[in-house]
Amino acid sequence: MEHFGMYIDGERREAAAGAWFDTDNPYTAAPWARVAKADATDADRAVRAAHRAFTTGEWPKMKASDRGGLLGRLGDLVLENAEELAQAETRDNGKVIGETRNQMRTMAGWYRYYGGLADKVQGDTVPVDEDRFLNYTRFEPVGVCVAVTPWNSPLRLLSWKLAPALSAGNTMVVKPSSNTSTSTLVFMRLVEEAGFPAGVVNVVTGGGGEAGMALVEHPLTAKIAFTGSTEAGARVYEAGARHLKRVTLELGGKSPNILFADADLEKAVPGVVAGIFASTGQTCIAGSRLLIQEDIHREVVTAIAAVAASRKMGDPTREDTQLGPVATASQFDKIMEYVDVAKAEGAELVCGGNRGAGPECGDGRFIEATVFDGVDNGMRVAREEIFGPVLSVIRFKDDDEAVSIANDIDFGLAAGIWTENLGRAHRVARGVQAGTVWINTYRQQSPMMPFGGYKKSGLGRESGSAMIREYLQQKSVWVGLE
Repeated sequence: MEHFGMYIDGERREAAAGAWFDTDNPYTAAPWARVAKADATDADRAVRAAHRAFTTGEWPKMKASDRGGLLGRLGDLVLENAEELAQAETRDNGKVIGETRNQMRTMAGWYRYYGGLADKVQGDTVPVDEDRFLNYTRFEPVGVCVAVTPWNSPLRLLSWKLAPALSAGNTMVVKPSSNTSTSTLVFMRLVEEAGFPAGVVNVVTGGGGEAGMALVEHPLTAKIAFTGSTEAGARVYEAGARHLKRVTLELGGKSPNILFADADLEKAVPGVVAGIFASTGQTCIAGSRLLIQEDIHREVVTAIAAVAASRKMGDPTREDTQLGPVATASQFDKIMEYVDVAKAEGAELVCGGNRGAGPECGDGRFIEATVFDGVDNGMRVAREEIFGPVLSVIRFKDDDEAVSIANDIDFGLAAGIWTENLGRAHRVARGVQAGTVWINTYRQQSPMMPFGGYKKSGLGRESGSAMIREYLQQKSVWVGLE
């Protein structure tokens, strides 16, 4: 059993109370490491270290271009150590190695992008109606930020928060999921190597109810960036509001992938399959509702079921594995419960629906790629986030009905549109209530493009040049000229 201490003020530390918790490998379902379990005392230590680093020492005196240089160096180190990071993440959350490698390589782009943006945050000279004054604005960092990251893509989603926060001159305390803490702790070695001063980035590990909320409610934290479930996000938002903190939330989704009769099926079918079964469906942007125009319904369902049934399960560190294990035992039970719910609601099980039981699955928590046809948008499996490899197929007649079904949901994170009609593509993209819309593609992301949700899928945005303002506060300056 490996042991991982927290990372506070540039040092590896055990919990103040000496507590530990085990983390398991989803492929073996066996514990492989022990991680320090924080309480409110540890959270306070980390916040105070971040506050000292923000107010004293080298960091607040550093030029913006120098901060950008550190972020660029961190991006370089991510690329140089991509394999180690990918292996660490796959071992902890079961995501297939091809995907974690790709995430590590592309993740470097966020650090490089916000490194380049660090010295380009500018205020304005404002021509007020008084000639006796010179007026200008400036943007300043908010202070200690808290990043709460989920178990499905810990390092990638951390980069979306850490890169802009540091670019703006803030310090940060990271609280990764207790199910997947180790890759974040491995990553801290690169933060050190890049040259960030002690206390600028800290990691507190443990449960969200104790350590996480202690960070959210701490009087010295100014900004909370949270990715996770809608229910947990609502609790964070409520706690942040009580203490008048800035809060951004990237929450759940039940994204529609809309397939029109004129779509290029050679592109659309693989896109739909990747949209739901990549990451074993454990992603907030999963295209878990497939809306198919009725003219091609049977043809498409048959094609997708054939591809889904052929997805190879097994050791996620193998290059040819396509469907990895479910990350946690509780999530496995939740997904299997939803399979039973779908059957009880009258949905037609086309393929999958069982626990992966072949020798290639070992003792891992595998679930077959599952497709349900005959789903009505009022069913629970069409309205509630399953977060697993389960696809619900819904038929529609025309453009208006497709948009109506797509929007008849509490979520609005993402959507896909597959059509060769350019006018239809833009009309439907305009009508769908989602923060990201992909046309004839799915799951594409970039540090240059904003990402976030409508409705219960979240508040605020991550990525893009404008979102750095989420980590800055504006100051107005009046200068008397007489």
